[in-house]
Amino acid sequence: MPVPSEEALSSSPFTALGLGRPIVQAVLEKGYTTPSPIQQQCIPAVLEGRDVMAAAQTGTGKTAGFTLPMLERLRHGAHARNNIVRALVLTPTRELAAQVGENVAAYSRHLDLRSDVVFGGVKVNPQMMRLRRGADVLVATPGRLMDLAQQNAVKLDRVEILVLDEADRMLDMGFIRDIQKILALLPPKRQNLLFSATFEASIKKLATGLLHNPVQLQATPENRTAATVEHVLHPCDMDRKPELLGHLIRSNDWQQVLVFSRTKHGANRIAERLTKEGIEAAAIHGNKSQGARTRALAGFKGGEVRVLVATDIAARGIDIHQLPHVVNLDLPNQAEDYVHRIGRTGRAGHSGHAVSLVAAEEHELLRAIERMIGNPLPRQAVPGFEPTVLSAPPLDLSGGRGRGGSRSGGGRSAAGAVAGGASRGRSQARPRSR
Repeated sequence: MPVPSEEALSSSPFTALGLGRPIVQAVLEKGYTTPSPIQQQCIPAVLEGRDVMAAAQTGTGKTAGFTLPMLERLRHGAHARNNIVRALVLTPTRELAAQVGENVAAYSRHLDLRSDVVFGGVKVNPQMMRLRRGADVLVATPGRLMDLAQQNAVKLDRVEILVLDEADRMLDMGFIRDIQKILALLPPKRQNLLFSATFEASIKKLATGLLHNPVQLQATPENRTAATVEHVLHPCDMDRKPELLGHLIRSNDWQQVLVFSRTKHGANRIAERLTKEGIEAAAIHGNKSQGARTRALAGFKGGEVRVLVATDIAARGIDIHQLPHVVNLDLPNQAEDYVHRIGRTGRAGHSGHAVSLVAAEEHELLRAIERMIGNPLPRQAVPGFEPTVLSAPPLDLSGGRGRGGSRSGGGRSAAGAVAGGASRGRSQARPRSR
C-alpha cells in the first residue's frame, strides 16, 4: 500500500485519539481508517496509564485496542535489553499468540521496538536465544513463559504493561496457577489490561486482585452475539449430521467454512470424511503438532483448505476477515462457548452466517444457549434430512413458547438463512471497516 499522505496522517481519527505518526502510518497501511468502538474507548484510557477491564468478544478490534496505545507508550521509553521484557501479553493458545504477535509486528513496523512471540509445541532453545536481547513486547502462552522464566531466559521484574487477553478462556483452560506464578514475578507497579468475552465470577475475582481503579469498557452486551451474524438451526438426527454438513457445503457452494466439533476424534473423522467426498478439509486440535496446526490454518486462510474442523480450544485465535460461515456440528457443553464460536464470523462489521446442526439429544444444551443469548435460534428443516425425533420448539423468552424468530442479538429476520434449497450462497462482502 502507498505511503499515506500528510493530510491523511494528520486528519486520521487514530491521530485524534493520541497516537503518534509512525503508528498511525502503520494502521493506515493495513487499510484501517476508522477506529472500532472498543478502540475509541480503550486507546485514550491506555495512553493515560489507566488499568482497563474490557468486555470485548473476538472481532471487535480489541487487539489493536490494546496494541496501538501500548506501542505508543513504549516508544517513548528506554529499549529492552539483557532478557528484559517491557510489555507482556498473555494469551490462552498458540494460535492467538501468533495472531497477536503478527499485529504487534505490523503496527510497530516504523518503530525501533523489538517484539517476540513464545509458545509451546516448538523447540525452546531458539526462543531462549532470541530473548537474550530482550523484548519491548513479548506475547506468550502461560506454560511456555513459565518454562522460560524457570530457566532464567526471561526477566519479568521490569514489565511496565501487562495484558491478559481472553482471560476467561485462560481460566477455563486451567492456567490460573501459571498466571498467579507469573504475577508474582512482575513488579508491583505496572499498568494492567484485562480483556474477556464474558465477566463471570472467576474473572471478576481475578480482576479484583489484579486491577487498580480500572476503566471498565464493554464493546458488546455481555453474552450477546454480534448483530451482523445471521443464525439458523437445522434439526437433524445425530447420526446424519456428517451427511447433512456435506450436503450444505455442496448445495450452497460454501468455499470457506469453520466447523466446530466437540471432540478431537470427531474433528478428525469429519475432516477425513469430507476429504474423501472431494471437499478439501483439515482438522485442528490439541493432539495435532504445532506444525500441523500452523499448516492447516495457513491452508484455510489461503483457500487451499475449504473446511477447517476445530475443537473449541484450538479455534481460539483464528482471525480471518470476512469468514462467511461457521457451523456447529455439535453444540458446545458450555453455553458461553456458542458466543466464542460464532464470534469467528460477522467480524468488524461484515455479515456472517452461523449454522447449528441440532439433534434431539442436545435439547438441554440448546435451551441453555437460547437463555444465555436472549433469543431463540430460528429453526429451518432441510428437505430430506428431517429428524425422526423432533426437538423442542424455540424457547420463548417473553413468557410462552414461540416459533421462528429474529436474528439472535437483534437485527433483521432470519427468513433468508441458508438451508438446503435456500437462495443464499457465500456471504456478500461489504466495504471493510474497523
